[in-house]
Amino acid sequence: MQAVLYDGSWEGFLCAVFDVYEYKYNDASICPESRFTGHLFGAVHHARMESAHSDRVWKGLERVLPKAACDAIYRTFLSGLEDMEGHLLAYIRYAFASGGAMEDDFSHPAVIYLGQTARKVYREKHRMEAFVRFQKTADDLFYALIEPDYNVLPLISDHFRTRYADQRWMIYDARRKYGIYYDLQEVRQVAIQFDETTGQGRDITQAYEPTEPMYQALWQQYFKSVNIGARKNTKLHVQHMPKRYWKNLTEKIHTPCPPEGGT
Repeated sequence: MQAVLYDGSWEGFLCAVFDVYEYKYNDASICPESRFTGHLFGAVHHARMESAHSDRVWKGLERVLPKAACDAIYRTFLSGLEDMEGHLLAYIRYAFASGGAMEDDFSHPAVIYLGQTARKVYREKHRMEAFVRFQKTADDLFYALIEPDYNVLPLISDHFRTRYADQRWMIYDARRKYGIYYDLQEVRQVAIQFDETTGQGRDITQAYEPTEPMYQALWQQYFKSVNIGARKNTKLHVQHMPKRYWKNLTEKIHTPCPPEGGT
């Protein structure tokens, strides 16, 4: 087994795929360097990081696959699941070997895997677009913390850039330790060193704009007032708003979680 290591980035993965073809590795496994623990047998190759290589692979996929299938490849990569590189490589090999028109062949394990995984990531993207709650800081920055199951920041940046084009904002993924920042002109990825008192970005009350607590209290009161107790349906509510997101929702901060069994 030939291990092909890459730096964990999307471009790095495409470069690893390029090298699999360039060096004719018939029995290869692609793995990020950070997760590679070594193996007793087989050689190790470090993917060459060249933009021309990643561009060539991606343009080749765009020639043989429709946009929806290319999107599925990218979303599956963003899932960050431990076994996704192997399934992606199998899918890409199948696509190039067949010349396309294979994205609906659900008899192939890789096609099934990408279909299921891409849908999960897309669902998480939509949830994050709905569940992001901004907090205004003293320097007029709107800050939001998220902890999604998958790496969806690259997928939601366009949504928030369009919706909040007239204000500076930052959305920080506490699980993956990076964020996206909009400076009124462009969105870019940022890494942040938080003060210890913020709990790694989870508590920025010390940086609040003076009226922020009042607005949060008003939102909580509004959320409480529009609920109709007689029509309460906790099971349906948790289905649409899974409780794992509650800790970062302003309206849910002081709301007890339902019994275990929700998602």
